[in-house]
Amino acid sequence: MGFEELLDQVGGFGPFQLRNVALLALPRILLPMNFLLPIFLAAVPAHHCVLPGAPANFSQDMWLEAHLPRESDGTLSSCFRFTDSQALPNTTLGGEGQSPGELQGEPSTVPCPQGWEYDHSEFSSTIATESEWDLVCEQKGLNRATSTFFFIGVLVGAVAFGYLSDRFGRRRLLLVAYVSALGMGLASAASVSYIMFVITRTLTGTALAGFTIIVMPLELEWLDVGHRTVAGVLSSTFWTGGVMLLALVGYLIRDWRWLLLAVTLPCVPGIVSLWWVPESARWLLTQGRVEEARRYLLSCARLNGRPVGEDSLSLEALSKVAAAERVVRRPSYLDLLRTPRLRHISLCCMMVWFGVNFSYYGLSLDVSGLGLNVYQTQLLFGAVELPSKLLVYVSVRHAGRRLTQAGTLLGTALTLGFRLLVSTEKGYWRTALAVMGKGFSEAAFTTAYLFTSELYPTVLRQTGMGLTALVGRLGGSLAPLAALLDGVWLSLPKLIYGGIALLAACTALLLPETRKAQLPETIQDVEGKSALSSLQEEQMPMKQVHD
Repeated sequence: MGFEELLDQVGGFGPFQLRNVALLALPRILLPMNFLLPIFLAAVPAHHCVLPGAPANFSQDMWLEAHLPRESDGTLSSCFRFTDSQALPNTTLGGEGQSPGELQGEPSTVPCPQGWEYDHSEFSSTIATESEWDLVCEQKGLNRATSTFFFIGVLVGAVAFGYLSDRFGRRRLLLVAYVSALGMGLASAASVSYIMFVITRTLTGTALAGFTIIVMPLELEWLDVGHRTVAGVLSSTFWTGGVMLLALVGYLIRDWRWLLLAVTLPCVPGIVSLWWVPESARWLLTQGRVEEARRYLLSCARLNGRPVGEDSLSLEALSKVAAAERVVRRPSYLDLLRTPRLRHISLCCMMVWFGVNFSYYGLSLDVSGLGLNVYQTQLLFGAVELPSKLLVYVSVRHAGRRLTQAGTLLGTALTLGFRLLVSTEKGYWRTALAVMGKGFSEAAFTTAYLFTSELYPTVLRQTGMGLTALVGRLGGSLAPLAALLDGVWLSLPKLIYGGIALLAACTALLLPETRKAQLPETIQDVEGKSALSSLQEEQMPMKQVHD
């Protein structure tokens, strides 16, 4: 008897599983609120050099015209000012056929020697406007780098939590993730320097990686095959809720320190909720911890109203299941590459996850140039994710996981490509394409979590998710830096985002289909071989069950 038969006895979908999904909703809400936080946290408002000593008979516009050069597009410079020796004569003489700020010869300019003045109408403060930080102009790369460092932390955390949760359990490591995220989030909000902020945000990303790696498998390992899809899509809607909630919280809280506190403090009720979150009985059996698994299985049966007595789940019966699934040695990342089929799956999944993350965060963090303010854009980007969930739910059930993954990535690439062909004058078309691209990108993300969780066996599921998420977060960390390439060519970032998404779509077609497939429990199940020691033996097909 395998674990699927045990789950069928106690109920593979019922109040127990629904409670589990509800308890694990909070991490899914907190993830986008932290991952997309730079939209508000690192926003750069309109700014110009500090220009002290404006005469009383000069208006603000005249004073700026007299002291600030113009960029090639005709706007006043945000990063330079005329030298006083050239600008001040024009403020007093002004006339004789010259407009304010117009100088004879080639005027000399200097970077803002006394700092910047910022427009506080939209944000009262961001890390870019923080006193003595001034992450604008020559320092704008440091502003973008905060997102990169954060995702590097997520990348490292994906490795650590994937490996450790396979060794020490999902529930225990989820507690570590909650506590670490709370502590580092509070430290970030109290940062007194840019260096301190970068370090604490990087460590926050490391902690939050635990949410990305643990939550989905902890849900799926309590679900039967027939309800994995609906539960996966349902739980992913909490991410969308977090995206939309971030727009509201960002609108209500305009100071970056208080905003950071607002997205950190919900970790406290999350820690308390772990009292009711069950450990994975499937994982416990693979570790030979039969008594603990039995206790959770009985609890599941009682809550689901299944008439299962304690004798029906005897220690002897569970010991036989555990003996068949027990891990002979601890899992490692090398196990993902030792055998041919797992190696193929791992390499393809890494490319898919890189493309999904790279294009998703490239689209999500670019909320400018759409004719809407940042709050409206964020809300619209969140709202479009809801129909994308419906698209995923319908598609994975009828077209399968593989075609859904490839199709959504292809849709992302095409919308990015079409945006390059639409002129800036057609603002509504550009906005519509951006929203469609965001929807396809979110659909690809939703499918990737579900698809990858089903490809790896139980004994390596967390490790496999950790490896693929590692590569995915590498894509997420590079996405903000790729946006800086607009200084080389304005369309280059979108071209790169779309090209990577297209490559990932082609790679997804190389993966095996998992629709109607029983979750693999051992490496042998994935390889389809009677013995791992004989890699040349003929492969056997994976066991199939009806959806």
